[in-house]
Amino acid sequence: MSDYTELDSFIDSISQDPQLNQRISHIEVIKEQKARFLDFPEGLHDALVKTLESLGVTRLYSHQVEAYTMLAEGKNIVVVTPTASGKTLCYNVPVIDAILKDENVRALYLFPTKALSHDQLEGLEHLLEALNRGFATFTYDGDTPKDIRKSVRERSSIVLSNPDMLHKAILPHHTKWIKLFSNLRFVIIDELHNYRGVFGSHVANVIRRMKRIARHYGSNPQFILSSATIANPSELAEKLIEAKVDCIDNSGAPQGRKYFVLWNPPLIDRDMGLRRNYITEAQLAAERLVKRGVQVILFARSRLNVEILTSRLKEKYEKNPKMLGMIRGYRGGYLPNERREIEKALRNGEARVVISTNALELGIDIGALDAAVLAGYPGSIASTWQQAGRAGRKEKSSVVVLVASSAPLDQFLMNHPHYFFGSSPEKGLINPDNLLILLAHVKCAAFELPFQEGDQFGKEPLEEILSYLEEKGVLHRSGSQWFWTEDSYPADTFGLRNIPSENFVIVDRTGGRARSIGEVDYTSAPMLLHDKAIYIHAGEQYHVDELNYEQRKAYVKKVSVNYYTDAIEYTKVKVLEDFDTKNEAHWGEVCVTKRVVGYKKIKLTTFENIGFGDVNLPENEMHTTCYWFTIEKGLLDGLGYSEDAIIYGLYGIAHLVGNIAPLFLLCSRRDIGVHLGDREGLWSFDYELSKRDAKAIKEMKKGLYSPTIFLYENYPGGVGFALELFTIHPELFLKARDEIRACSCSYGCPCCAGPSPVRNMNIKEISLNILNALIKEQLSTPEGTNKKKKKHKEKGSNNG
Repeated sequence: MSDYTELDSFIDSISQDPQLNQRISHIEVIKEQKARFLDFPEGLHDALVKTLESLGVTRLYSHQVEAYTMLAEGKNIVVVTPTASGKTLCYNVPVIDAILKDENVRALYLFPTKALSHDQLEGLEHLLEALNRGFATFTYDGDTPKDIRKSVRERSSIVLSNPDMLHKAILPHHTKWIKLFSNLRFVIIDELHNYRGVFGSHVANVIRRMKRIARHYGSNPQFILSSATIANPSELAEKLIEAKVDCIDNSGAPQGRKYFVLWNPPLIDRDMGLRRNYITEAQLAAERLVKRGVQVILFARSRLNVEILTSRLKEKYEKNPKMLGMIRGYRGGYLPNERREIEKALRNGEARVVISTNALELGIDIGALDAAVLAGYPGSIASTWQQAGRAGRKEKSSVVVLVASSAPLDQFLMNHPHYFFGSSPEKGLINPDNLLILLAHVKCAAFELPFQEGDQFGKEPLEEILSYLEEKGVLHRSGSQWFWTEDSYPADTFGLRNIPSENFVIVDRTGGRARSIGEVDYTSAPMLLHDKAIYIHAGEQYHVDELNYEQRKAYVKKVSVNYYTDAIEYTKVKVLEDFDTKNEAHWGEVCVTKRVVGYKKIKLTTFENIGFGDVNLPENEMHTTCYWFTIEKGLLDGLGYSEDAIIYGLYGIAHLVGNIAPLFLLCSRRDIGVHLGDREGLWSFDYELSKRDAKAIKEMKKGLYSPTIFLYENYPGGVGFALELFTIHPELFLKARDEIRACSCSYGCPCCAGPSPVRNMNIKEISLNILNALIKEQLSTPEGTNKKKKKHKEKGSNNG
């Protein structure tokens, strides 16, 4: 039976089975595409042409030739083509060609993970072995043995690394890398869509530092970037490297037919909108595929779910001796040798099902699989296509099944598939000039090379920053130069994944002996390490005895209890400055004040709430950027609802828009904070407090004259999310209305406006009517009234 028949049979079976058909929201058939080849470009080195031909590559895909041609013209490029479309040759061919023509040429390859760089090294070495020219190429990361690091620095024509290693180990020691930086011709940045938000903002500053050092040694490298499909690849690439970038997005690679199934678990309580567990449903879909002899990769969103699904499928199939070893789990925490063995088993067909976190989402070579099942929406359209691309290679047909959870964003995509299969609405956003991020990297840059009067580093006034650091005693000015004066090593004081802050050290005092077991960043510490919290580390439970702010330490002891804790946080948001306004929507700077006031005890086995506790911690303040919308009291009064109903209806809208926002932002839900209150920070609605304290609702009613929904960035200074939401206003509210209308629940549920907090209150209807009134008013008002044309970028980056 052919691959097409097996997969076609699966589609027929789920379409014709009454029990399965009710689960199918949509089936998209992506047609096959024939390859578009072009001859090798003129000027390509003869030895490379002969090597490619010996490996079976007699011509290149059209986008590979386009990449070579643009690079020969001196351009920077970003390649945006599907998974397995040959993006690797878009950079390997021009890099190897340049080295063949000049043996002094050097190239730096940057990958977001160590696993991906090691995998890419294997493919590169295979090509170089066939070429047989003695090129040296190495990975340089935390696993590189110290005894060969000198050899990497001095001999390697191509260095494969990651941004974290470039930040901490290469740039600060650039004098040991003179051969690399003085001959640096190409910098490759793979998986561009990963470089967004805080991480991308940091990496943009690392690139600034790298370009500064390259100029110091007389080189000016070209950049080759590659990305999954996002709405703004050129814009993101240009912000990342601060140079013009040309986009190549017309793939010449062949593509087999792909069936893309949107699978929504059946309702088990229509009134409450509760659906069957999506993990169980993903297992069902995988079993249906395995039954037909299809090789499957099953993606889960957490390590715990990977282990649960692996155990369940092993229990079901490994009773048959022929299936032993054919069900494999794959996630972070497995030893490198074990991961390589699993990857090999997938490539040669020994493993028939692998259950993985997004660790296999990136381009690690696992061969051509028949099907991918995604247990829950991965969080972005870009990641979804990355995971879907692991099934089906070249002309081979494939099936992808996306099984939705009950989360609002999952349900939105089930109800509106055109948002997924149309052009991506997601933008990768960064703000390299976020003051805290910028300041940290200016310190690193000063350590690496002295700053001169007139130097540029980003768009903020550099001399003001240098003078500030001089006042702090970390820089010394001598004539027209600033020099680093401290013994400390600034790049070692912060990583690239968070805003720089003072971390809390976790000290285990079990058995009377104190030892450090980890760290938690400053903003997360009150939520995770408040007094009496249960902190889980490496599978062990610890009771927090004390959180000491002065010492920046949390003292814990190992325990064994049947619950974990979930902190209750009280939030207030106050507007500090309004940068821009259109109708009643605003973008500006706010002060977010948070305080942990209590915690819930959640039973480990059933997830039921088994108690509360009080906590008294100091407030934390953060200045950040925010998109907010104020609802006029007159509009709400005209709806005829009670004050309680209005408050809960507004909360339902806030719940929904906060969950849908990542559809446009290529960010995590955790990156966006949502709050219901008023502009002055005089009152705030907190769902948990309202359930425990009737006085809280009374206080909230006093402020109903100007209720405001805030969507703020969960990082000091922000990285651009709030401005983008303001720019697309009122799109977010239109999508929220669409989702409430499409939801099958009766009164409100976690998929739309949230569960109704009060018996006999239809929060779904109330939220929908408020939204209808808001949208009617917005669409009838000329856009742009009361505009305050202010300095977006300057204001957006001077917070924190």
